[in-house]
Amino acid sequence: MELIEFKNLSKVYSLGEVDVHALKDVSLTIKSGEFVAIMGPSGSGKSTCMNILGCLDKPTSGSYFLDGIDIVAKNLPDLAAVRNQKIGFVFQGFNLLSRTTAQENVELPMVYNKVPQAHMHERAMTALKQVGLEARSHHVPSQLSGGQQQRVAIARALVNDAPIIFADEPTGNLDTKTSHEVMSLFSRLNSEFKKTVIVITHEEDIAAYAKRVVRFLDGQIVEDKMQTPKQPEAEHA
Repeated sequence: MELIEFKNLSKVYSLGEVDVHALKDVSLTIKSGEFVAIMGPSGSGKSTCMNILGCLDKPTSGSYFLDGIDIVAKNLPDLAAVRNQKIGFVFQGFNLLSRTTAQENVELPMVYNKVPQAHMHERAMTALKQVGLEARSHHVPSQLSGGQQQRVAIARALVNDAPIIFADEPTGNLDTKTSHEVMSLFSRLNSEFKKTVIVITHEEDIAAYAKRVVRFLDGQIVEDKMQTPKQPEAEHA
């Protein structure tokens, strides 16, 4: 099943009298359950693609369907609702509230989704268990290692049961060992929980965990290949 479908997608930014073509007639499909790494140097169009994929921006031309939803036709408030229902985001900087416990950080997306209070705790604890942090649910970020903070962020991405986990440079603030442990967790979420995982990265050893690699250059896809993914390592960050 095609979960994501770009057709002839272009994005043009006007900078004064100059038009910058960030994406040029890009077509891309991602099926449900895939694990994809999107790569490319600075200025390649990778970040623009990321923003459109994540419903944070809209293309200048072309079409984008996400789980059957016509994203181009949606207004900004509707896009926010689609993001919250369909995509769980994981960022390089963790983006956790510093004075809030792990459990409360994970509960935050459910507040926006108006989940009844009675269900929030149970769902948050289930998500923390999926990432191996149920025992740290009452710790604030300063009491957690970088790897543990990223696991909380991943639990937060899981809690609304969105079909897609979208990770933007998720290992950028982590050491090598912890980076591989976090990527092993993504591998498990993809294989065991059938989550579609899309990772934006510039690191080859991180992209090695994906089953498919899409490379951008000068606003276009220059490579789209399947690969045998790196086997997951121990997960204790």
